[in-house]
Formats: sequence, structure tokens, C-alpha cells
Amino acid sequence: MNTHKADLSRVSTPTLVDRRRRLVARLGDAELVLAGSLVEQTRRCGKAGCRCAEGDPHGPYVYFAPKTAGRGRLRYVPAALLDVVRRCVHAGVEVEAVLAEISAINAELLARRELR
Repeated sequence: MNTHKADLSRVSTPTLVDRRRRLVARLGDAELVLAGSLVEQTRRCGKAGCRCAEGDPHGPYVYFAPKTAGRGRLRYVPAALLDVVRRCVHAGVEVEAVLAEISAINAELLARRELR
């Protein structure tokens, strides 16, 4: 349920507080969360005789792009860690959505002067 996209002013305060409590419980183990995305790129090594100089680049390689205010530095993701990193990025997306909904609920409770 995407309560944060609905009109929360029509929802009772006890219902909002209960919904917030359930959302917090969904956060669970936030230890393995990555905020960002995965990017696939090909590379050219620069060696004159290499196949990549002829237009057949190396890769594709997977990189983690951290979600930052400015331009973040891509970090190479070894193939052995790709599944773990994918799960961590997915968990980051889920946590972000849950926090957005909690924030919307808290903003509505604040507007009612019932934030506690």
C-alpha cells in the first residue's frame, strides 16, 4: 500500500500511527543496504594491439554507483559479489520507499499537531 501517495488527511490518527509502526517493523535488518544503482560498462584498455582498439571493448563490467549529492565514484563489483550487491541495492530501494512513506505519515501527524 502506497499510503504516502494517497490523501492522508482522510485517514484517522490511530490508523496512521499503526501504519507507521508496521512500516518501521518492515525496515528489519538494515545492515546490508546500499543506496545507489548498478551500472554495466565496457572499457578500452588503451593498448595499441588490443582488440578493444579495433572497436571490441572489454566487458561488460558491473559497477556500483552510489547515490550521492554530487557525482559519485563508480566502484567495480567483482562477479563473485554481484548477487550480494544486487540484493543490497534492492534492499536500499525498499528502505527508501518505506522511509518516504513514514515521512509522509509523520508530516500529516505534524500537520494535525499529533506527532509523537
